[in-house]
Amino acid sequence: MVGEQSRARGGGEPDGAVRLAYIGLGNMGAPMAERLVDWPGGLTVCDARPEAAERFARKGAQVAATAGEAARGAGVISVTVLDDAQVREVVTGPDGILSTAKPGTVVAVHSTVSDTTATALASECSEHGVEFVDAPVSGGAPGAYAGDLAVMVGGSESAFAAVRAPFEMWAGLVVHAGPVGAGTRMKLARNLLHFVSFAAVAESQRLAESAGLDIAALGEVVRHTDAVTGGPGAIMLRDSTSPVATNDDWYPILTHVRDLGEKDLGLALGLGARAEVELPLARLALARLGDGLGVGPGHGYEGTDAEGTDAERNP
Repeated sequence: MVGEQSRARGGGEPDGAVRLAYIGLGNMGAPMAERLVDWPGGLTVCDARPEAAERFARKGAQVAATAGEAARGAGVISVTVLDDAQVREVVTGPDGILSTAKPGTVVAVHSTVSDTTATALASECSEHGVEFVDAPVSGGAPGAYAGDLAVMVGGSESAFAAVRAPFEMWAGLVVHAGPVGAGTRMKLARNLLHFVSFAAVAESQRLAESAGLDIAALGEVVRHTDAVTGGPGAIMLRDSTSPVATNDDWYPILTHVRDLGEKDLGLALGLGARAEVELPLARLALARLGDGLGVGPGHGYEGTDAEGTDAERNP
């Protein structure tokens, strides 16, 4: 079912497992593919750089010169290349996957591409009887080397069932996000949080530096406490962004979060004002925190000496 998640680690391979192919052995693809070397059905690898495949050959994997050669006889084919253009070439090019893939094959793209690219490729694959899933990953190179990536899968129920066991060899969390394109859309939403938080980090560091603080020590505190509390993900447990009813179990939790947030943001903005440091993200966060949490603004928002413009208060 859509939204299904798995945290299993290996051991879930079906009897008579299909052959796997892995195309793209870069910083992410190589450690992911390396965990598939002992897959019962065998592994074929392919990379534009022949030297990247050498260590896989030494471990018993077959090496293919082209994507089409890698796809021949494979039941599940993973692709981790640079961008949309490379993904299209690997899947649909003259020597691409579709030139040899048999009907029933599942092609899984782990590169972060446009969701429209994913749906277009799915349509082309279906003309050959091939299933397509967009399956971007989160966790970066550290997660890949640890075998603890999160993978967000967009595709049919049958395709998800086919890729789940091999994905569990290199992922700590496998999520069926929905139909084709949903995996990419979930990855984009996840990365929006990631990079907006980076912008907030820069603002936090400017405030700390203006107050004469060691910003590296601040970083240690952030990493330590986020590991304990779960960071922003700790409140991402609701199944809707609609306003929260007062009789909902979440209401007292989120109003508590709002009240603490408004208090602390107000204090930080006050410090910034005294230090003459502009904190536009903090102002925006204060203006939108209560509504974003689904409980509306609280008393801590009203009357602060740094609550932002009318436009920020009424987006």
